[in-house]
Amino acid sequence: MASSEPSSEHGTGPAPPLEVARLSGGASRRTWTIRTPATSPDLILQVARGGATPMEWQARVMSAARRVGVRVPEVISAGPDPGGLGGDHLLTVRVEGESIPRRILRDPAFAAARRTLTGELGEALARIHTVDPGAGPDGAPDRPDELTFYTDILAGLPTPYPALELVAVRLARTRPDPAPATLVHGDFRMGNLLVTPEGLAGVLDWELAHPGDPREDLGWLCVRAWRFGGEGRVAGVGSRSELLAAYHAAGGAAFTEDELDWWEALGTFRWGVICAVQGSRHLSGSERSHELAAVGRRVCENEWDLLETIAPAEPSEMVEIVDRARRAVELTTGPDRVPPAVDGAGALHSGPDARQLLHAVRHWLAEDLGPELEGRSRFHARVAANIVAQVERELVLGPSRSGVRAERLADLGVADGAELARVLRDGTLDPDDPAVLTAVRADVVDRLLVANPRYLIPRGG
Repeated sequence: MASSEPSSEHGTGPAPPLEVARLSGGASRRTWTIRTPATSPDLILQVARGGATPMEWQARVMSAARRVGVRVPEVISAGPDPGGLGGDHLLTVRVEGESIPRRILRDPAFAAARRTLTGELGEALARIHTVDPGAGPDGAPDRPDELTFYTDILAGLPTPYPALELVAVRLARTRPDPAPATLVHGDFRMGNLLVTPEGLAGVLDWELAHPGDPREDLGWLCVRAWRFGGEGRVAGVGSRSELLAAYHAAGGAAFTEDELDWWEALGTFRWGVICAVQGSRHLSGSERSHELAAVGRRVCENEWDLLETIAPAEPSEMVEIVDRARRAVELTTGPDRVPPAVDGAGALHSGPDARQLLHAVRHWLAEDLGPELEGRSRFHARVAANIVAQVERELVLGPSRSGVRAERLADLGVADGAELARVLRDGTLDPDDPAVLTAVRADVVDRLLVANPRYLIPRGG
């Protein structure tokens, strides 16, 4: 294999027997773990799919980060396909640790780590932002600033997202002055971090590393999606003030929480667009996946978070929204209780009707099949059960809300969601107009009541 800054710690000799196991590797790469004899460290082999960032660039960035004290897996080899792999490769030493966020956030074994993790993350980012990896084989990934990059992607999607279009205009109007550019990790968040009971053990997934504004990494780490239900605003474990203090103490710039607001909103917008892209991959037929389809419906979670940042709902309005959310949750609570039929008199099937059939399938997925499965299969069964629950709620809530939505759009002078997205993008409608904000928020709430009504209920509520 061609090598990019190979380690000198691992000798050569007769090849010992190896155990190779395939891991889930995401859309951009395939991943294997390679188990070697007890005297040698286990390895991780990643092979890029078409269009991924060159592995040699990632290896260069990782090695440079390791030299300044960032906990990064040691690179053994990286470069073009040496033959038989099917793409660029990256071979690293395996680092032990937990990467599943919900375990890190809830398992008592990680209680001590949770108390120190925010500070460690701030220190790690400060070190990353001092890295000078030099030019990669073709330089770093050449991309415009994050807002332009994701706004352009949004404009090219086949499905309209008026709330995201509204937010894109607002973000462009309030864009802060740039900070001096540094290396940016690009995906620094829970899920890409290895944690042990003692604390941070490794920073993974460097494929999006690029020169940019360091506040991009800080804001992305604070996005609600990456809290995974944890209470802390930073990765579910800590506060932004703690993060910024640790970042500054480790040599980073003295950024403020007010500065971070815009970058956290940008990160939420970015994740919303990514969810939309993943849903469109399924809809286009390029990659059939019920998981991608489910992620596509998470766009409205990000739209809600963004609208609450721009113009929070009035307390009286929130009381009504939360009440509707609780009633929506009740529609699919208790898989043992067969729901009433949706169709009225004269229905083609008086029973079981479509909703009752879906309930039966959801019960089987959640209560019968799921417990018999393990790992990814069990996860996919849970995703499928959640999708069925969404369809059940849409059967009940959808018909009445469709007419209300049409009236809202007509009041704004547009025919449908696609036209609303277009006139927000081109400036025909002002995103600061209270009538526009009210209509867009109502649309997001209606969709979230179907997709994930619990998201609208405050923690502990």
